[in-house]
Amino acid sequence: MTADPAAGDERAVQVRTLFSEIAPRYDLLNHVLSLNIDRRWRRRAVRALGWERAPHGTYLDACAGTFDLALELAGRHGFAGRVVGADFALPMLARGLPKIHAAAVAPVCGDTQMLPFGAATFAGATVGFGVRNLSDLSAGFRELHRVLEPGGRLVVLEFTVPPGRFLRAAYLFYFNRILPLVGRLVSGHPWAYTYLPRSVRGFPGPVALAEQLRSAGFASVEWSLVSGGIAAIHVAAKAGRQTGSGPRRAP
Repeated sequence: MTADPAAGDERAVQVRTLFSEIAPRYDLLNHVLSLNIDRRWRRRAVRALGWERAPHGTYLDACAGTFDLALELAGRHGFAGRVVGADFALPMLARGLPKIHAAAVAPVCGDTQMLPFGAATFAGATVGFGVRNLSDLSAGFRELHRVLEPGGRLVVLEFTVPPGRFLRAAYLFYFNRILPLVGRLVSGHPWAYTYLPRSVRGFPGPVALAEQLRSAGFASVEWSLVSGGIAAIHVAAKAGRQTGSGPRRAP
C-alpha cells in the first residue's frame, strides 16, 4: 500500500485497509486536526437535510465511520426517527459502537456502492467525508439515489480546495505539511494522513461534483462552501414531492 489514491477494486481495498488500521485514533485525530471545526460542519449538514419534513422517518448515513454524523442527526431536538449508519470498514463501526448504545442509530456493515437496502427505503441520506474515498463515485451516487424516497434529500459534506489565493496557500501548506506529520505521530500509521491531502487534490471541485450528482439522477443540486471553502456541502434532491429550501449555490 502507498499514500497515492489507487483506482477501481484496488482503491476499495486501500480505503478499507486504511480506515480499519486508523480506527482506534480516528475520532481524536478528526477533532484535533480540524481544530473542532468538523463539529460545526456536521451541524450545518444536518440542518441542510431538512429532516423536520419527516421527523419519524428512517435516514441513512453512508460511509458512517464512527457515527459522528449519524449521532448529530439522531440527537436533534424533535427527531423521532431512526438513523442507519452504514460503512464497509467493520473496525470503524466497532470503534463507534459505544457511542450509539443509547441513540436511535443502527449500524450496518455495507458498501455505499452496493447498498444492502431496497429502493426508496430512506427519507433522507447523508455522507460526511466519505464520497472522496469511493472507488466508483458515480456508482455510489446512483445507489444513494436509488435508496431515497421520492423527494428525499442527500447531503454530502466533503473537503475541497478553497478558491481564495491566500486561504488556499495556507490550507495547502497545512494539508500537505502539518497534517501528515501530526497524523503520523498520533496514529502511528505510515501513510494514512498523506493519503488524505492527495485524495482531496484529485477529487472533483464543487461544480463538477454537482454535475456528477445530476448525472446520477438527482433532480436538483445546490451547494455552498463552508469555512472559506475548506469544505463544501452539496444538497441533492430526488424527484418527487416538494423538498423545501436548502443552501444556495455559492456565487
